[in-house]
Amino acid sequence: MSELMTGPALLAWLISLPLLGALASIALKHGGRWPALTVVIVNLGLACLLVASTQSAPLRYALGGWEAPLGIVLYADTLSAMMIGITALVGAVVSWYSLGYFAPGSSSERAFWPLWCLLLTALNTLFLSGDAFNLYVGLEILSLSAVALVTLSSGLEAIQAALRYLLVSLMGSLCYLLGVALLYQAYATLDLALLADVTGDGVLERAALALMVAGLLLKTALFPLHFWLPQAHAGAPAPVSALLSALVLKATFYLILRLWFDTLTEAATYLGALLLGLLGCAAILWGSLQALRAQRLKQLVAYSTVAQIGYLFALFPLLNDPRVADAAFDSVIYFVIAHACAKGAMFLAAGNILTAAGHGRLADLRAANLPSAITLFALAIAGVSLIGLPPTGGFIAKWLLLQSALQVGAWWLAGVVLLGGLLAAAYVFRVLAVCFDVSPPPTSMEASSQRTIVSAGRQWSALILALVALALGFLAAPVLDLFDANLVTD
Repeated sequence: MSELMTGPALLAWLISLPLLGALASIALKHGGRWPALTVVIVNLGLACLLVASTQSAPLRYALGGWEAPLGIVLYADTLSAMMIGITALVGAVVSWYSLGYFAPGSSSERAFWPLWCLLLTALNTLFLSGDAFNLYVGLEILSLSAVALVTLSSGLEAIQAALRYLLVSLMGSLCYLLGVALLYQAYATLDLALLADVTGDGVLERAALALMVAGLLLKTALFPLHFWLPQAHAGAPAPVSALLSALVLKATFYLILRLWFDTLTEAATYLGALLLGLLGCAAILWGSLQALRAQRLKQLVAYSTVAQIGYLFALFPLLNDPRVADAAFDSVIYFVIAHACAKGAMFLAAGNILTAAGHGRLADLRAANLPSAITLFALAIAGVSLIGLPPTGGFIAKWLLLQSALQVGAWWLAGVVLLGGLLAAAYVFRVLAVCFDVSPPPTSMEASSQRTIVSAGRQWSALILALVALALGFLAAPVLDLFDANLVTD
């Protein structure tokens, strides 16, 4: 059994266990939280084993003993292990938060746990699959479970946001599948490693890459394809918003990263990378400006996600430059980890504030009817990380980005990063100023006397993720030593 849990078969366990947890949660109905929580805890342990196991060499596992091109191969290197690890960590904290968020026995609670296990199954599948069609299957499971989770919020707006999310996801999946069909028609294989060996810089490869990346960009909500995200993320329950922003968007970004710098490298041009970089810069500015204009707390946090995703794509031109590719990849790692923790903490803290205050209107929030200082402290730390101030993980990520940009003379990129930091400071301090306002609320607000108590578990969940984002600023060297500074697998 120990060999199964530490060898290449560990990859199969990471996919099968969450699926079994989803089935068990459905079967038990009212007690579905317990198998789901067990799976989440075991998944965290398996993720730690995977990170340790990939330090010496990548892991490869052929399901059923059938190797590619006939069989399905699972593959994990340090990059995919990092994605599995941060997914397991954030997922465990969000699960703890969800225990106090959903009313026991409610329809939302019974639906959340199996859907969350299905979402975890899809995430692990996307990070470990070595086959392009298997990735498509994972994308479909990811989209359907994410859309279903959004509908757990009552109200017409949530349903409309979920339907918009569903249509966008289906369109993105169709574009991705068309690219997969082109590659299979030309090379009769969908194994990513084999495709990396046989594909070149032809029209077909460029068309396939363009279709697949376009579909994934829709799912990642890069500007100007972000129109579905603010409503879906802001309208979902707080733990669902945290999962969508911290993990789901990172999964599709990870696939773009793999396709661009690993599988279809020769077809990926610098002009295309520059275009993605410019769109990323536009996302930083547009998302930040919309966050400044937002009138509701979760809407502000959702628009900040649009801006923060832009930083990941702004790095593409630097990743294409061999002079700074290693440092730029380190920045990618830190952006992914720090943003997952900080944005997860912000959505969880926002959920606590909405529960305590009874509404999310920024203009009417006051410290008198908000949760204890634990939630506000978590919100402040997470906000500081998003701004990129020391000593947080967000600072390390932006520092590495600025160093790389200045080294190659990309002053325009450095300027956008600095301006984005100033805009982030403006909307974060706008929230903090309101939340720490001790003046009495307007007399017309009856909700001020109806403060709802938020459980300690929910408040500490937000603080834990915020503290991880803070600790990443002190642990930059050991964290980066865990991962290869090279996107191309051997």
